[in-house]
Amino acid sequence: MTDHNFSIEFFPPKTPEGAEKLRTARARLSELNPKYFSVTYGAGGSTQQGTLSTVLEIMEAGQQAAPHLSCVGGSRESLRAVLAEYKSHGIRRIVALRGDLPSGYGGAGELRYANELVEFIRAETGDWFHIEVAAYPEMHPQARSPQDDLKNFERKVKAGADAAITQYFYNADAYFAFLDNARKLGIDVPIVAGIMPITNYTQLMRFSEMCGAEIPRWVRLKLASFGDDSASIKAFGLDVVSALCERLLKGGAPGLHFYSMNQAAATTAIWQRLV
Repeated sequence: MTDHNFSIEFFPPKTPEGAEKLRTARARLSELNPKYFSVTYGAGGSTQQGTLSTVLEIMEAGQQAAPHLSCVGGSRESLRAVLAEYKSHGIRRIVALRGDLPSGYGGAGELRYANELVEFIRAETGDWFHIEVAAYPEMHPQARSPQDDLKNFERKVKAGADAAITQYFYNADAYFAFLDNARKLGIDVPIVAGIMPITNYTQLMRFSEMCGAEIPRWVRLKLASFGDDSASIKAFGLDVVSALCERLLKGGAPGLHFYSMNQAAATTAIWQRLV
């Protein structure tokens, strides 16, 4: 796995207890030696300070970290200030996203799409940042068609993205088809597969509904059949996701990006099956 690009995602904790839990999880996950940890950014930049302080704490522990940055709801001026702050702390990697508007929020901001954000980061900071963008093997839930979605992805890459991380999925064929279609357009940046460990059926259904990730019928029915038996859900989830990761890596995925949900156990268990 050392020749693959392996990374882990956290969200900024909201409470002191959450921060403590994340420290414990991060200490365990650091033993897996990921290339970097990424830290999400709330709707409209609502967790901006939490994102930065989490990133700095990771860096102080000697690990690489990448803050997420979304443009929706922000002005060029506010984004310029964030970039300058990241740069001043020696942050070299960034995950650039359109992001979601916080509910009840009025305007969309000055930059409306992720490709505009990538263009802006390049114009402001040259090649200082290694920029990751999002990709959607099963199509972005708001895209008009898979073709349109691929064109959006192409725009982000042409604007200056270095690599991409996909939305999570459980159908390897969707990923490989997306990869083929991207290559046909001449897109040659690494497209790392986003991986969501399965530990909680209700939570997984809710997330997947929101982001348009499809749970194959056989997986869904099996998970539902376990009811509240969380040990069986986790054991089955581990089998399904480990097999998916193996197939992706064998099929040429350049790496895996784990959505850890600030937990260490599931990602560690999958990782141990892969090495």
